[in-house]
Amino acid sequence: MKVVKFGGSSMADAGQYRKIREILMADPERKVVVVSAAGKRFAADHKITDLLYLCYAHIQYGVDCSGVFDMIASRYLDIRDDLGLDLPIEGELYDLKQRLNDKKVTQEELVSRGEYFSAKLMAAYLGFQFVDAADWVKFRFDGTVDKEASYEALRHHVIMGYGAVIPGFYGVMPDGAIHTFSRGGSDITGALAAAALDAAVYENWTDVSGILMADPRIVDDPQAIPEVTYDELRELSYSGAQVLHEDSIFPVREKNIPVNIRNTNAPEAPGTMIQESFTEDSDPDRFITGITGKKDFSIISMTKRGMSNQVGVLQKVLNVLVRHGISVDYVPNGIDNVSVVLPTAAIEKDLYTIMAEIQKEAEPDSLDVHHQIAVVAAVGRKMAFRPGISGKIFAALGESGINIRMINQGPDELNIIFGVDNHDFKEAIRVLYNSFVTK
Repeated sequence: MKVVKFGGSSMADAGQYRKIREILMADPERKVVVVSAAGKRFAADHKITDLLYLCYAHIQYGVDCSGVFDMIASRYLDIRDDLGLDLPIEGELYDLKQRLNDKKVTQEELVSRGEYFSAKLMAAYLGFQFVDAADWVKFRFDGTVDKEASYEALRHHVIMGYGAVIPGFYGVMPDGAIHTFSRGGSDITGALAAAALDAAVYENWTDVSGILMADPRIVDDPQAIPEVTYDELRELSYSGAQVLHEDSIFPVREKNIPVNIRNTNAPEAPGTMIQESFTEDSDPDRFITGITGKKDFSIISMTKRGMSNQVGVLQKVLNVLVRHGISVDYVPNGIDNVSVVLPTAAIEKDLYTIMAEIQKEAEPDSLDVHHQIAVVAAVGRKMAFRPGISGKIFAALGESGINIRMINQGPDELNIIFGVDNHDFKEAIRVLYNSFVTK
C-alpha cells in the first residue's frame, strides 16, 4: 500500500483532480490520499490558504471579508460542478462564513478549511472514504505530535483496502481545538499517515519532476536528482534548497519508508527517490548530488597569535553569540585564526555590541567583519571517494574569476561549502553545475 500526497498546485482546479484520478487508477496500491488546499491556477491567482488568512485579518480589523470569502467558496463550488458532483457543501460554507463574521472561529480552524474542503471533494470524486485529520492527528499541549496516539487513531479510522482521502495541515489539541502545522505542513500529515499505516512508499506529488540539482531560477532546466539519501536531503535543505518540509522526513525515516517525489503534470517521470541508503547507484559517474546556497551572510573573523595553544578562545566568541541568541552556521578556522559565519540579519541590530564583547573577552590581535557573503554548498555522498574534488571545484571557480572568501568541509565529506561575494552567487552555482553535471 502506498500513501500519496498531492500539493496545492495539484489541487488547483477540476482538471488537476482528473489528473490525480488517473494517477491513482494507474497503480492500485495508491490507496490513501492526503491533499492540500487548492493552490494557484495561474501566476496571478491566489492560494486558498492565503485568502483564508486574509479573511481572518479582515475580521480582526473590522473589515468586511465577504468578497474574499466568496472567492474561496466559488473556487470549491466550481471544482465540484466541473466534476459533476452532487456533494452539498453550500451549508458548511455558509456556516463557516457566519462563524467568521461572528468571530466564533479561530484562525487555525479557519485556515484549515482549505484542506478540509479539498479532501471532501476529492473523496466524493474518487468514491473513497473521507477521514478528517481532526479525528487522528493528535497534538500535545506543547504543539508536538503524539505519534503513538495518532498512529493508533488512524489505523482505527481507515478501512484498509477501500481507499481514503485525508486533509493535510491540521489536527487537534487535547482540548479538541483545531491546530495547524506551519506552512507546508501537509507534507507532515502525509508522512505521518505513511508511518502509521506502514506504507511501502510515501509518494509526494507536486509540480516538479523530483528534487532538482540546482535552482531553476539560476540554472536553465536543471536535471532532477534520481536518488538522494536522507542525510544528503538534510544537507541540501539546510544549505538553502527548497525541498520537502523538514519535519516531514522524520516519521517516514524512523520506519525506513522510501519517499518518492513526483510530478502530477508529468506522471511518467520517475522523480526522486529518497531513502536511508542505496545498494546500487543509478548513476555511478555522478558524484555531486545537488548544488545550492543562500545569500546575505556575514563573517566575523579574528586572529590571535598562539591561539592554537590556548584553551577556550573559540568558546569565548561563541558565548558572546549565545548571549545574544545567535546561532552560528559555520566555523572555518586556521592555526591562529577563526571565523564564524552567520546570517547578517541575525547580527546587524547588535553588531557593534557583539564586536565590542568579543574584543573584550577574547582579546584578539585583529577582529573584522565582512558582509555581503553568499554561502554555496556542493552536496554528494560519493565526494569522499573522489580524490581532488575540492581542487577541481576551486579551479573551476578561479577560471571564472570568482573569489572564494571562505571554505568549510566536514569530516564526513558529504558537502563542500564555500563563501563568495553576494554578486557572484548565481554565477558560482552555474559554474559548478556546468563543470560537474552537464559534462
